[in-house]
Amino acid sequence: KSDGDTYTCDIGDAQSRAKLVVQEKPCIFTKELVDTEVTEGEDVILHCETSKSDSPVKWCKDGKNLRNSSKYNISRSGFEAKLVIHRAEERDS
Repeated sequence: KSDGDTYTCDIGDAQSRAKLVVQEKPCIFTKELVDTEVTEGEDVILHCETSKSDSPVKWCKDGKNLRNSSKYNISRSGFEAKLVIHRAEERDS
């Protein structure tokens, strides 16, 4: 994206000019979430990968944003986004 600018080509008295616009490549999932089963009381890890390591990720359940807590551990390392659900209960389904 930093290459976007106006470029010129000079040949003596004549000059040609063009503006270059570099559009940001969209972030996509390179590895999606998969359905998971766990025994009640166990920790479960859900993870996915994105094509950009710096893209913001948010985790939701039933349309509500999740946050780090004693129940949920949310992390991001490189391209991987991870959600750990501690001591899974039926209501976590």
